[in-house]
Amino acid sequence: MFKQNNLLENLPNARNAEVFDEIVKHPFVRIERIVSRGQTTPDTDWYDQDEHEWVMVLEGHAELAFEDGSRLTMRKGDQVTLPAHTKHRVSWTDPDQETVWLAVFYRDKE
Repeated sequence: MFKQNNLLENLPNARNAEVFDEIVKHPFVRIERIVSRGQTTPDTDWYDQDEHEWVMVLEGHAELAFEDGSRLTMRKGDQVTLPAHTKHRVSWTDPDQETVWLAVFYRDKE
């Protein structure tokens, strides 16, 4: 049997904290829905993941910052692939509406 739902309906309340929902977990791939509302990664922290990450903004908008000083503004429909160990952080999410992300984390074959 299969389970169907809509990633944009019944969004969790993200006013106080980002919400991470794991949709799929497999040894080589993990898919998450992330809901943000004004949250950012602290200026001194960086994501430095062992996995590659493909991320898309489904609703809202946000900005990613990279260790090299570059920034990437993301709006509804924008997507980016971040190779493993690409140091990045979320530098801004819209405080007035939810930003809904779809993130796919995957590994090379071991």
